[in-house]
Amino acid sequence: MKDINNNDVEEKTISYKKDPIRKDVIKIAWPVLIELLLGSLFGMIDMMMLGRIKNQAVAAASVAAVGMTNQPLFIGLSLVQALNVGGTAMIARYYGAKQNERIEIVLKHVMLLSMTMLTIPLSILGLTFTQQIMSLMGAQPDALQVGSNYFKVIMIGFIFQSLNMSVSAALRGIGETKTPMRINLKCNFLNVIGNALLIYGLLGFPELGVTGAGISTALSQVIACILLFRYIVKGKSIIKLNIGNKFKFDKNIMYNLVKIGLPASLEQMVLRTGILLFVRIVAGLGTVIYAAHQIALSILGLSFQPGQAFGIAASSLVGRSLGAKNHEKAEAYAKKTRKIGSLISTFMAIIFFFFGPQLVGLYSTDPLIIDSASGALKIIALVQPFQSSQFILAGALRGAGDTFWPLVATSVGVLLIRVALAYIFVINMGFGLMGAWMAVFIDQLVRWVFVYIRFRTGKWKHVKIR
Repeated sequence: MKDINNNDVEEKTISYKKDPIRKDVIKIAWPVLIELLLGSLFGMIDMMMLGRIKNQAVAAASVAAVGMTNQPLFIGLSLVQALNVGGTAMIARYYGAKQNERIEIVLKHVMLLSMTMLTIPLSILGLTFTQQIMSLMGAQPDALQVGSNYFKVIMIGFIFQSLNMSVSAALRGIGETKTPMRINLKCNFLNVIGNALLIYGLLGFPELGVTGAGISTALSQVIACILLFRYIVKGKSIIKLNIGNKFKFDKNIMYNLVKIGLPASLEQMVLRTGILLFVRIVAGLGTVIYAAHQIALSILGLSFQPGQAFGIAASSLVGRSLGAKNHEKAEAYAKKTRKIGSLISTFMAIIFFFFGPQLVGLYSTDPLIIDSASGALKIIALVQPFQSSQFILAGALRGAGDTFWPLVATSVGVLLIRVALAYIFVINMGFGLMGAWMAVFIDQLVRWVFVYIRFRTGKWKHVKIR
């Protein structure tokens, strides 16, 4: 009997190792997951460095300035990323269909459209109306004073960051995720070193405070841009960029980019608007409760990463399979990415549920903050399976070029459900922070239902691109 059981276990182990679908998913997803997790960690280190500036008033104003300038920057980056969704989907399709000659044309169109329609106009706006934008975000005079130059430098770096995102999205479209990971991690590490030198004035460098952090961040984006472009110009990848080839406008590629990218851009705008309204409702609960909410959001941000990583893997693998006209394989990839991502999210949910107070204690020693935020983490734990599944299946739909239904899901879930229920639970029924997070849970559940039903119809397999 023992021999039979041992044979069963051995056969299952061999089957697990030989599963080509699982192997492809892990191969693409793990570098993205590492990149996203460590990127978040480096971002946290940046904030910690600013918080340790000797003058406490300057330190507080610097942290506030970075938080406020990040909001308009994130809006710009989310719009650029939405356009890149179209590029990733098309490149994955052409790669799967073995039409590699069209890949370079797509990349050039994405970069040109991104630069002319979004990046350069937004950078000019940021540089011209720095004070007004920061004031709109709620910056007080002290944050305005220390943060204005930081914002201007960051908006220059935004140009290079946008180019990096376009090239990385193209590489991910063919499943090449290790190169963007290596380059971005190197540059993030250099950014941390640059922060230490320029914030504090170490080793003879000028002590520039938060402006130094901006310069270091922008320089790291420039270096990443140089490394990524050198990689594709030298022809080390299927993604090639031949500077000598004359650019030829292709109306079919533009049509595809608008068809896929426009709903994705609208989705990001809806999401950002909904989050802004939601934050205003929570802010009315007072400073301490709002601090607890921000801590819960910070921890929730880390939990996004597995869903995003496996969503990117799903986009690439589904797009490639549909390009090769293998619909069954496309569905198998989507289901496998969802399964693996959900397992990771369930593990994180258990940690959030049982170790919430300990996690929040890393951020604050205030008993009210710990109690409020750890209560929110229990709801976040319940959100995890739906959030991860929704992220990954939406990634699969985007890889197929089906971006309309993720837009519908986000519009209904965030604007109609999250904001409306948060107002009812927090303002009308007096449930406080727990009420706000109950609204988040229902929002994620509704979005999951929309995306899951759309995925189950199978209509995404037949989305045509020119």
